Amino acid sequence: MPDHVVRRLVQLYAGLVLYGVSSALLVRSGLGLEPWNVLHQGLAERTGLSIGEVLILVGAAVLLLWIPLRQRPGLGTVSNVFVIGIAMDASLALVPDAHGYTVQVPLLVAGVVLNGAATGLYIAARFGPGPRDGLMTGLHRRTGRSIRLIRTGVEVTVVVTGFLLGGTVGVGTLLYAVSIGPLAQFFLRVFAVPPAPERSTVVATGTPRGAILRR
Repeated sequence: MPDHVVRRLVQLYAGLVLYGVSSALLVRSGLGLEPWNVLHQGLAERTGLSIGEVLILVGAAVLLLWIPLRQRPGLGTVSNVFVIGIAMDASLALVPDAHGYTVQVPLLVAGVVLNGAATGLYIAARFGPGPRDGLMTGLHRRTGRSIRLIRTGVEVTVVVTGFLLGGTVGVGTLLYAVSIGPLAQFFLRVFAVPPAPERSTVVATGTPRGAILRR
């Protein structure tokens, strides 16, 4: 297997695992979650499933919506559905709840920064977008609306729904919203993989333009 493919695979799975770890840190901080995990936590509260299990089920359901949108999944898309949820549940089993701002705030900041790094690793690997990013780019292509407008509409919907179901919305949700874009762009440059001499036909390499990985 060519070295550049090995590097991309390592980046893909390191990014997905770290994304799950970062999400677990945000949960344990208790100060607010990223938009999709507000929904996942709310559904977990109502169903009795773990948040990682809900993440996997929602990711699979979103992936089904790709069919009418004629989106094409890659290795990263399918891996995204499972790896993040498993890594998140494993991390939650190891990291205890935080009590007091002296512990909560560092956990929150670490979770947001690590999430940005994980996003850069995963997207720079170029194995296809995550299910939720693909949904947004597919809706953009089919409706002609801007990705920013579609992403805002989708994420406001999932945050409100998740909050009503019992998900945690707080200062961490706001911090994540304003910082994840710059952090992801920075880490995308850090972890950029030089293109291969010849285009691979084994895996999908598309990356959603203007979209940021969301769970």
